[in-house]
Amino acid sequence: MPPGMKPINLNIVLAGVGGQGTLVAGKLLGKLASRLGLDVKVSEVHGMSQRGGSVVTYVRIGRQVFSPVVETGTADFILAFEELEALRWASLLRSGGILLVNTARTIPLPVAMGQASYPDQIAAELEAKAGKKAQVRAFDALGLARQAGSVRAVNLVMLGALSQFLDIPETEFEQAIDESFAEKFRAVNHAAFRAGSAIMETKRE
Repeated sequence: MPPGMKPINLNIVLAGVGGQGTLVAGKLLGKLASRLGLDVKVSEVHGMSQRGGSVVTYVRIGRQVFSPVVETGTADFILAFEELEALRWASLLRSGGILLVNTARTIPLPVAMGQASYPDQIAAELEAKAGKKAQVRAFDALGLARQAGSVRAVNLVMLGALSQFLDIPETEFEQAIDESFAEKFRAVNHAAFRAGSAIMETKRE
């Protein structure tokens, strides 16, 4: 690890739907951990290959990691790429943890077909339930990704938001982004990362 950095032990859950890039985000976090000389386990433990299916990626980082699974009540961070997935996986968050929620919605097939309804005010409900036990930060990651130049960059917006809570130099994230994407995609992903970091910095003030 870079000199002066505190020891890092992190359990991170990336929860979204197919096509949102949760696994890509998990692999980028894996590269970041490797750059810091840390052990890392990345596992897509729930997933459906088709676009729109629920996908959950676990990332565990530390000096030594034995299991890739994040148990109920042990996640330091949950990055919910979609509101309904935030509701679905909130139980994994530990006391004192942080839930980052993209407020953009992806309508599931049963809702689109009129067989079910999409819950209202999910982020507000989660915040009320969390009380002082955890933090819930909701923001429009899709809108920020679009402004950065690609709606496919929601995952980098979410990682940018996460970076505001980690004692890891931003330059390490930048290097991990460069290692994860071809040169032609780097500029938009850097822009999306900075947008997520900036919005979370503003929300923390």
